[in-house]
Amino acid sequence: MTEWPDGVPQRLYGRRRGHKLRPRQERLLAETLPAWRFADTSFAAGLPLWLEVGFGGGEHTLELLRSHPNTAIIASEVYETGLCSLLTELVPEGAEASTPPPARLRLWPEDARELLLALPEASLERLFLMFPDPWPKARHAKRRFVHAEMLPIIACALKPGCEWRIASDDPTYQAWVEETLRPSPLFSADEPARERPPGWPPTRYEAKAIAAGRTPLYWVWRRA
Repeated sequence: MTEWPDGVPQRLYGRRRGHKLRPRQERLLAETLPAWRFADTSFAAGLPLWLEVGFGGGEHTLELLRSHPNTAIIASEVYETGLCSLLTELVPEGAEASTPPPARLRLWPEDARELLLALPEASLERLFLMFPDPWPKARHAKRRFVHAEMLPIIACALKPGCEWRIASDDPTYQAWVEETLRPSPLFSADEPARERPPGWPPTRYEAKAIAAGRTPLYWVWRRA
């Protein structure tokens, strides 16, 4: 396992698989995903490049793809059910082995931090972190994507002046975002919005959080 300089394991996720996958899902992972995997830093050269970290069911990524036709997106997710949800929307049944990836979309089914380390400097114009796993136990805090050790790496990958959008409904994570990012000279933001801003696609997790009585916060952090 790759180690961060201070010895923190380079890992921010738990299980990759939940319930047993159906045959169609198994085919999507075995036959479709390898061809859709991000592998070339020249992908979609000339287009603004965005990265979504932990896309869940994929609805946010798909809406970004549809509503921003001049943008290329790398969508990162390790949970196999989430990967299958997105692929199911784009791959006709029976064509798992023959459907090429959209010209403006690639997937990254590994730890997103490894990808950020590999991307060229100032290659991203927008980064999305929508309702990440809060890892609420103190001993798991270093698995949170928002972490002081990550800020220079993220800042290196983002172009100056570009956006890192974060949304969370978890009070512990909301406080953590403020404590970690607010003092940093690498990023700045206004106070977070308490209602989803225009241009932010909804997600199923957001809907569940609101239905459960939790109040999401929405930040736009800008690279200095």
